[in-house]
Amino acid sequence: MSSQPAATIEEVPGVVDKTGPVAGVVEGTVDKSGARVRGMFAEIAPRYDLVNRMLSGGIDVWWRHVTVSRAAAPRAGAILDVCTGTGDLALAYRAKCGPDVRVVASDFCRPMLDRGIEKSAKTGVAIEWVEADAMALPFPTATFDLVTVAFGLRNIADTARGLAEMARVCKPGGRLAILEFSLPRNVVVRNAYLWYFRRVLPLIGNTVARNASDAYTYLNQSVEEFPSGEALATLVRSAGFERVEMVPLSCGIATLSIATRDS
Repeated sequence: MSSQPAATIEEVPGVVDKTGPVAGVVEGTVDKSGARVRGMFAEIAPRYDLVNRMLSGGIDVWWRHVTVSRAAAPRAGAILDVCTGTGDLALAYRAKCGPDVRVVASDFCRPMLDRGIEKSAKTGVAIEWVEADAMALPFPTATFDLVTVAFGLRNIADTARGLAEMARVCKPGGRLAILEFSLPRNVVVRNAYLWYFRRVLPLIGNTVARNASDAYTYLNQSVEEFPSGEALATLVRSAGFERVEMVPLSCGIATLSIATRDS
């Protein structure tokens, strides 16, 4: 992907629309086209945080805590949280960062961003919110010391293209942190997890979120199809990162992957 021109970014409560027309490439059998994913998240945005806490029992908060601790923010510089959704990871980093760190949160679904803006406005924290497609990020090359994405990489229509953009905007020697659902290796845990994921989670999620797009059926399907382990590490290295470290969380239900941008 080619370098994009510099973006003019406004702080809360402003938002910059840098989405632009990006043709999505659908991988596998799950429909991850931009229109489908954007519309689905727009529909569930009002209850997104509530449903997440219910379905995870709040453990997703701990996963983000681990991410912020293991992929620590720079003392000075800039952080980009891609596919930020309602901004939970960006907010977690902002809470740990000093005044010399710029935190930028981007997503291509405006209703999700609006929820994040509301949350940051209530706490008075300075986060820059940018409406942008992860496959065409509107930032100059080598802008950020740390690029993060939590539970969003599998929603990008072309995973390799999204990773390439993250590599482009990451400074040489900077880091990438990917927090994503994964499938446990232990057979017993895996089977129990898949039963919950396929039968219970979609029923509760779709009911509470009051959506007609079957967003929580998409969730389990997209997780099962998404590459994990060495397959994901290979994609990360191919995008221009090295030293990929993978940290299983909660028996492998989620995995934190940390990599360093090639110098």
